Amino acid sequence: MSSTAYMARPRGWRQTLFLLALTAIFVAYFLVWLPGPGVGLQLIGIEIGEWIKFLGVGARRNLLYLPPIVLGLCLALWAATWPNSRPQTWLARVLAVGIAMLALPAVAAIQLEPPSEWAWRLGMIALVALVAFGGPLFARKAAPAWLWLLMAVVAAVGAILPSWAYLSVLPVAREIMHRPVGIGLGVWLNAAGALLVAVVALAEWSDARRAAQKSTAAPEAAALK
Repeated sequence: MSSTAYMARPRGWRQTLFLLALTAIFVAYFLVWLPGPGVGLQLIGIEIGEWIKFLGVGARRNLLYLPPIVLGLCLALWAATWPNSRPQTWLARVLAVGIAMLALPAVAAIQLEPPSEWAWRLGMIALVALVAFGGPLFARKAAPAWLWLLMAVVAAVGAILPSWAYLSVLPVAREIMHRPVGIGLGVWLNAAGALLVAVVALAEWSDARRAAQKSTAAPEAAALK
């Protein structure tokens, strides 16, 4: 099997888990993260970053926009070594950027707020676009094992940092609402989905490393005979 095939598609049950995990990250962003006392204060993932900026938590709120960026990066890395001649390849790359743009700041925010409130997000979306459309230029020269390892790191970041950011602002939200506020399903599903992506990516990284070692060892063994 070619090295590109290892990067292109996890096999069997891993592929099913991988696709379910990616879907979980996407769905989690539209589920409740902050289960407030009223309907108006039950905030989903796509809303919570904007609401939290009024709590004075600073740049930490940017981490709550990571789920669509992480998902976009994982898709972009996955499609980086796919054949450019396939329509599915370009659909996946466009989809990666489209998902990342869920973190796009509003035009009013760019016009009226300081860059510290939105520049990081624009930079991350640009990074996803760069990986999606520029990544294929160097991905084919890179060992697929290291692309899977990079995806595992990205996914782990997507599990840990948004969860940490939410937990760090939770005491402030509780103080403002004057009542206990828990952890919404969206936080748990995002963390679970991202961690599962990381696990599958690490398994693929291990397989790709072994395959590369075997392909290197075979000519050496033949030369010794």
